[in-house]
Amino acid sequence: MRLDIASLEVFQAVVRHGGVSKAAAQLNRVQSSVSTRIRQLEDQLGEPLFLRDNRRMTLTDAGRNLLPYAERMLTLAREAADAVKTKALSGTLRIGTMESTAAARLPKLLSRFHAMHPDVSIRLTTATAGALHNSLSNEEIDIAFIAEPVSNKGFQTLPVFTEELCLVAAKSFTSIEDTAALNGQTIVAFEEGCAYRRYLNDWLLGEQIAPGTTLAVGSYLAMLSCVSAGTGFAVIPKSVLSIVDVHETLQYRMLPGRYARIKTLMAWRKNYTSPKLNTLQELLAVKV
Repeated sequence: MRLDIASLEVFQAVVRHGGVSKAAAQLNRVQSSVSTRIRQLEDQLGEPLFLRDNRRMTLTDAGRNLLPYAERMLTLAREAADAVKTKALSGTLRIGTMESTAAARLPKLLSRFHAMHPDVSIRLTTATAGALHNSLSNEEIDIAFIAEPVSNKGFQTLPVFTEELCLVAAKSFTSIEDTAALNGQTIVAFEEGCAYRRYLNDWLLGEQIAPGTTLAVGSYLAMLSCVSAGTGFAVIPKSVLSIVDVHETLQYRMLPGRYARIKTLMAWRKNYTSPKLNTLQELLAVKV
């Protein structure tokens, strides 16, 4: 039995988007073409892959069994296409990263990469460290920039940046040099899964500080705005503070000890090889 790569690509898209219409839009196909591909794949395998419920499609047991193999085959197909190219690189490189790294660390790196390989389309997504772990495991991205630690044994990692974590509050806020004054105060942070939020909580616990509620935000712009308004305090990498003008409105101090400097790792699956990955490693080795 020969499974067609194009059919597996359609199958993966329907799974990710939960239906034919969204998958068709993502693949730039008509809906009838997507439906036909799925029916042909089911006929070839002799098993239904989806349960149809109105417009929603959910995987059957057979579909769930097929999915990891389909994802591995699609990844290998992309890697094989990269490996045989002798000219300029092309295709897509899917990078997942923490927002702080995207804002403060990656612009120069990606600019250099684009200058060397303008035909490579870079798909950059930002998420918390926890979400990036999952996306990398599920082969939704090729490379991730994640704060340490990265414990997944299926990943290979390379330390690439060191972030200095700073405790930040408005100048009108109580002095953050007096850690006891943080008791009962609001934390402004990303949602659960953020590595820096975890480090902040660990430090507060070690200092026996009992903060108040946590205000979850979706970006550093929102975080800085809330902190500047006196809503509470936050922990932000110094590299992010260096690209915004905070001196007039904010006070900040380094977190002490082991929380002061946190490594950012470039992570990829151990079975992933690509000239694009090699190029990134070379650029990072010369500290762009």
